[in-house]
This record gives sequence, C-alpha cells and structure tokens, in this order.
Amino acid sequence: MSLPTTEPTTGLPASDFVVFGGTGDLALRKLLPALYHREREHQLPEGTRIIGGSRSELDDHGYRLVVREALQTHVAPGDLEAEAVGRLLDRIHHLTLDAETPDDWHLLHGLLKERPDPERVRVFYLAVSPALFGPICERLEQVGVVEPSSRVVMEKPIGTDLDSARRVNDAVGRVFDEAQIFRIDHYLGKESVQNLLVTRFANTFLEPLWSSHWVDHVQITVAETLGVGERGGYYDHAGALRDMVQNHLLQLLCLVAMEPPTYVGRETVRDEKLKVLQALKPMTAEDVDRDTVRGAYGQGVVDGAVVPSYAEDLGHAGSSTETFVALKAEVQNWRWAGVPFYLRTGKRMDRRVSEIVVVFKEPPHAMFPHASGPTTANRLHIQVQPEEGMRLHMTAKEPGPGGIRLRPVSLDLSYATAFSERSPDAYERLIMDTIRGNPTLFMRRDEVEAAWTWVEPILQRWAETPDRRPKTYPAGTSGPTAAAMLLERDGRTWQEHA
Repeated sequence: MSLPTTEPTTGLPASDFVVFGGTGDLALRKLLPALYHREREHQLPEGTRIIGGSRSELDDHGYRLVVREALQTHVAPGDLEAEAVGRLLDRIHHLTLDAETPDDWHLLHGLLKERPDPERVRVFYLAVSPALFGPICERLEQVGVVEPSSRVVMEKPIGTDLDSARRVNDAVGRVFDEAQIFRIDHYLGKESVQNLLVTRFANTFLEPLWSSHWVDHVQITVAETLGVGERGGYYDHAGALRDMVQNHLLQLLCLVAMEPPTYVGRETVRDEKLKVLQALKPMTAEDVDRDTVRGAYGQGVVDGAVVPSYAEDLGHAGSSTETFVALKAEVQNWRWAGVPFYLRTGKRMDRRVSEIVVVFKEPPHAMFPHASGPTTANRLHIQVQPEEGMRLHMTAKEPGPGGIRLRPVSLDLSYATAFSERSPDAYERLIMDTIRGNPTLFMRRDEVEAAWTWVEPILQRWAETPDRRPKTYPAGTSGPTAAAMLLERDGRTWQEHA
C-alpha cells in the first residue's frame, strides 16, 4: 500500500524539474534537500535536470553556491556526502524570470528544447504565491513548453475561499488537464499518515471496530510552538482556519473516516476522500457559534523563553485573525453518524505535535467490580510528527498475587526503532510520485472545492460577528479555555499526552 522509499529508477524517464520560486524558503528548505536525498539514493533518472526560476540575478554557478549552502543548512551533517552533493549540483541550472513580464521566458524554452526527447517529463513546481499560479501557467503555454507528459505542482493555499479557489483552478486548468495537476499537501506524504491506510486496510482486527458502534470520538491535533515569524503579513490575511484546517486537518480526517477503496490506486483513494468531505454535516450559524473556538496567542513562555504576543509579532494591535482553531465536526454517513470529530490547531502552543487519537468506547459491562486501579478507554494514538509511530493504549493486570490491580499500558510502534532505514521527508515521496505521474497522495480539484464548501460558512459567520474576537491564550499553553470546554460539555477531554 505504501510505495517503497527506495524504488529503483528502472523505467522512469528523465525529467526536467523546474522550480518557480527557486531561491525561496520552500525551495531551499524543503524541495532541494528532498531532491538531494533522492539523488543520494540514486533515484533521479539519468539526464534529469533541476532548473530554478526566480527574479534573482544568478547564473548557474551562483545558484549552485546558494543550493550548496542550503544543503549544508537543512540536511543533517551525517547525511551529507560530497559525491552525492556534486552529482546534484551538476544537474542544477538557474534562469532569471518574472512571471508578470514576458522578458527572458524564451530562455526557458531554449533550455527545455535542448533535449527534445518525447519521453522526458517536465515538472513545473509553483513554489510561489497563489496569485502567480495562473500567470506562470499562461507564460508556459505562450512559450510552448507544455507537453502531454508535463505536470504542474501547486502548493497550498489554493485560494482564500471557494470562489477564489475556483478562479485559481480555472486559470491553471486552462493550460493543464486535471490529470496533469498535482495539488500538494505534504502531510499526505508522511510515513505515519500513509501507514494509517495500511494499518486500517492490511490488518483485519481494526476494521470491525472502525465505526460508530465502537468508536466514541476522534481527535486530530496539529500544534506548533513557533509563532507567525516572518509570515505575519501572509498569516494575518489567512488565519489558522484557512492555513491549516481547510487542507491539512480535513485531509487527515478523510483518511481516518474514508471507506475501504476497492484497492489503493490513483483515483480510488481520492474518490473515497471526496465522499467524506461531502458527508460532513454543514455548519449553520448556530453550529458555528456553539462548535467552533478561535484564539490568538498572547505573551507567554515557550521552551523556557519569554515570547511576544501575536499583536507584537505583527507590529500592530487590532487584528481579528485567529492563530488557534478548535471545532467539532460530524461525518453524516452510515459508518460515522453520531461520532464527533474534534479538530484543533494552533501556534505558540505548549508542544509541537501532529497526531490523531481514535478513542474507543468503554466496555459495555464492568467485569472486575473488586479490582483496584483505573480503567481507561482504549485509544489508538497515531503520531504524525515530530516522532512518527503508533501506540495502542489498553488496560492490563499488574503482575502480582492477591487481587486484580488494573494499569493502563500501551503497545508501541516507533518507526525510528522498528525500522533501520532513514524515514524520508514527505516531499521526497511526493516529488517522486509527481515524476512517476502517481496522483494518489495529491488533492483533486473536487476535493479542494468540497473542503472550501464546508469551511466557508464558518468564515462567513465569523465575519458577521466582529464583536466575537479570538480569545487570547498565553503562549506555551494548550490554547484558550473555551477549547477545553468544547469537549467537557460532551463529557470528554483533549488527550494532551496521548
């Protein structure tokens, strides 16, 4: 089910991997290190070229120096091999291009046409602002470099609401067919997220329990200890709901709740995820008021250091943008009706963690009335980051004579200890899947628009109630107290240390 990380390159065509925004943070921090690791594993086909496009006045040599420095900064020293670095740098070129002017785009045409092999794959990675997605695609079409084997990769956010998402999709769709468009969500490339599918569908013991009959509720948390940093300008126009919930958290929810596909293939998984999004109970104004919480971090202490508030990070007060969201959702279908899904994400939290916790119902009958010790509900805890793994929490008898003493225990699977291989970064897998033309782990247009359709009533209700500003929570905590109350009124609590 999960593609092997060291799949040989036999049969893979050479490719031209063009990164627009080639000197930006995403390219230097994630994409080029990911390409380096695939080069180190000899996965990049012979003849593959990496072309950075940006407005920087760099020639090939200057760009290679920038890339070398990025690798030294963002690749673990023990993973840096001079020979592999050299091979990667030999593949690298740079072109100075501006998406909004036609100047010099003929240079890209000339570079790509140097190798007219019809089997060569062209990947155009848009590591730029979504406002440039359409203009860049139009330039690519105008200079005649879009071929049937070409692919375009779009980073989130895809729009800021349903209407803008459709405009972005329309602009890119005028140049590329849907089968050529790869909308990336790096969470779907993480080993633990993919292993969720394997755990569910390659093992028989869970499937009979994976429904409202035995699951009490599901919690999905993506928490960060960092503030907005240099992204304050972008973030204040986006907020946590657009930045995290509409894509990452809803995608994780889909993988938990989806029905078993006929097989794990190119469209079957995406078909089932779409059904989950379409089954989400629509949010009325009353639902939004009752079942959503938004917050903004204030001053506090994170990792022993005093950190500023969101307003101080922005440099001005009066923002109504949320840095924290907690909400309650329901999937209205035969399997999940009545099971609440609690989603939570925030910045400047007490810990950095991405996790899914499936909490099962209590046993229907107390079989050990005279036992001592606590009984707790079984929980399947899926750790997405920073440490990837799974823990199944159970109740066991404590060893010893005499009466029965109960104690919570866990069955642990840590990828770091269970497997000797290095766990690849999500971008490594997603880049290679793009070259292979495998869209399984990418979002389809109808998925993106279904997610915006569900989120949009929340945004509209928040905009209609400006007096209900985000609740302040101290940095270094688990969020506003209203988020705890969201579960407590249902007789539940967040699994803070699951």
